[in-house]
Amino acid sequence: MSDEKDFIQLDQFLKHQNLVGSGGEAKHFIRDGNVSVNGELETRRGRKLRNGDVVEANGKRFTVTI
Repeated sequence: MSDEKDFIQLDQFLKHQNLVGSGGEAKHFIRDGNVSVNGELETRRGRKLRNGDVVEANGKRFTVTI
């Protein structure tokens, strides 16, 4: 059985990293092709990120730790 706290959604992660200010801003930021996860373009704001995933946006690289 999966623990609900073993992931964070991409839009929430971007807000926590101060790359966007709101969920609406995250939606557009992601949809416009500004984010990659584990080296692949990601356009789903609800993408579940888990420990060790690598997110790249605005020329910065983040490793997910939950």
